Amino acid sequence: MSTFEHLAALADGQPVAVLYQVLPPPLRDGLRKPMKPGGYADSGADIAYVLRQQGVPVLTPRAQPDVNTHLDWVFAEDEEGIAAARAQGARLLWANTVLFQGHPVERAMRDTWIVGQLPRLTETFDDKWATNETLRRAGCRVAASLLVSATPRAGALALDRLGEQDLTARGLRFPLILKPVRGRGSQGVVRVEDFPGLLQAAHGLFAARVDGAPEVPLYGDTAIVEQFLAGEELTLTVMPPGHYLLQGEAVHQPRHWALPPVRRFNHHGGVAPYNGIVAVVNNSEALEASRQAEPPVQAMIQDCIRAAALVGARAPIRIDCRGDAQGQFQLFDLNMKPNMTGAGRPGREQQDSLTCLAARALGWSFGDLLLNMLRQAWRSPLG
Repeated sequence: MSTFEHLAALADGQPVAVLYQVLPPPLRDGLRKPMKPGGYADSGADIAYVLRQQGVPVLTPRAQPDVNTHLDWVFAEDEEGIAAARAQGARLLWANTVLFQGHPVERAMRDTWIVGQLPRLTETFDDKWATNETLRRAGCRVAASLLVSATPRAGALALDRLGEQDLTARGLRFPLILKPVRGRGSQGVVRVEDFPGLLQAAHGLFAARVDGAPEVPLYGDTAIVEQFLAGEELTLTVMPPGHYLLQGEAVHQPRHWALPPVRRFNHHGGVAPYNGIVAVVNNSEALEASRQAEPPVQAMIQDCIRAAALVGARAPIRIDCRGDAQGQFQLFDLNMKPNMTGAGRPGREQQDSLTCLAARALGWSFGDLLLNMLRQAWRSPLG
């Protein structure tokens, strides 16, 4: 049996359980990535439902899941949830959650197939500052930025010592973007027009607290001040190497490769609104084919493919880019766990994610995308 046939059999025959987030990511250097309300149970239910529609044996916590109840379709990512899924016979865990080093899924890697990233790499590259520095050193075009902190710390400028000359020295001129180091989507991201506005926004970011836990900072005590790129915004989904079905043909992709770019529009204050507020189908569309061959777009695609290899992506990642004053695209946000909502369940017709929009431009349905992701499942005795 060929590798492709083996992976196709895996996709068609292994009982699958989809995990959702119940565990807050650990605190790292005073920073914690905020949890999504609902823990991606909505997209997890979309995945489970559509996989089942595609004939994949999908296990669920309830024997007869309600199509409108997210939690009927997904297992918790903690020890108890994974044990419950495996007790039902799960041999493949779809990690539709934010992984981190020490995550319970690590203990399942030796004898269970995984759809998702390596936990230790997800934790490393969920740090947007460290990620962009890594990409910049590798020669990728990355938006200029500066790290600021509430109090003095290594590698960052304390907010009370920050001056406009520090910004100028790093090529940063207003307007600027302020964003969390371990953020999620556009949550906490704000455009600032001047130096007083930057200080006010930064103090507000550092003062934000987790709901119900006033002692726990929502975004930590460090933030990124970033060049505001006024040009067009494109987002690119990069797929891992592997075996795929494209236009009905079995295709081996030996390296990371990209789905068609998606153009974002109708920004709010220069920032794409959080998809929980504005569905991406209302402010995003696949870039027309005639533009995909343009040199700046091709350069961006190659940068994003290089970035995916650098972070060791084993599942789709999404990278957001914007054009600078010279028309060159700069990378500014790499997402190790892109949103995976998709149309399929009744009432979810407007819930295609950015990755789904890109897949549809390639000729894949949401189900095709999921089956191709399933075929790239992996397991590792090393964890």
